[in-house]
Amino acid sequence: MTNKIKQAWSEGKAVINGWLAIPSGFSAEVLAQCGFHSVTVDLQHGVQDYQSMVQCFQAMQAHPVVPMVRVPWNEPGIVGKVLDAGAYGVICPMINTAAEAAALVSYALYPPKGARSNGPIRAAMYGEATNYQKTANDEILIIPMIETKQAIENLDAILDVPGISGVYVGPSDLGFSYGLIPILDREEPMILEIYEKILAACAKRKIYAGIHCGTAAYAARAIKMGFRLVTISNDSGLMAVAAKAAIKQVQTEAAGKL
Repeated sequence: MTNKIKQAWSEGKAVINGWLAIPSGFSAEVLAQCGFHSVTVDLQHGVQDYQSMVQCFQAMQAHPVVPMVRVPWNEPGIVGKVLDAGAYGVICPMINTAAEAAALVSYALYPPKGARSNGPIRAAMYGEATNYQKTANDEILIIPMIETKQAIENLDAILDVPGISGVYVGPSDLGFSYGLIPILDREEPMILEIYEKILAACAKRKIYAGIHCGTAAYAARAIKMGFRLVTISNDSGLMAVAAKAAIKQVQTEAAGKL
């Protein structure tokens, strides 16, 4: 197994990430053909469950996208289970301390570096010693979400945890924790300064930062800032934006006929 996100990062490139909230293999198949470098199934705030996640992975498998998952919480059962299903990366919400980050690493890595149980039911032959077990610890992405004031206060300690591949900024919860309205594409100087702090701290350790964006324009801006993985909305959000734009165009061009 070769993780193409890690390969892109090693070449100094950024990655555009898709996001699946809709529990549909067909939706996943469509998104996987749109040019994203990776696609993440959202088990936290999407309406996905484990079975729909597997269907999304199966639908995406014919296309050159890296499958990842945002797990619902930092818990060993689900972390191991999504990896066993074939996820190449785990994004984990609400990591606020170094101890929580270390626990995430232990859940995601095989011994001796971690405590993940052997049984990669889709990632490799179940219960068999294959090349997957030899390379998984080196190829899996372990990405804690930085999305609270507490996490920012503990940023250096979190990033110093061995095994962390990078971090993923959740702008809505991050702003929320500082008493701001929970939105994605933030402009507050205080939050932008926090972004710069995160980017500098990651660069110092030669790891990478990702961020969830609401629009393509902000995603491009985030890449210019130094983020190396950017997500543009999600499948349901992109569908709604495109549908509203199409309806508005028809209403404008067929004015007086509706």
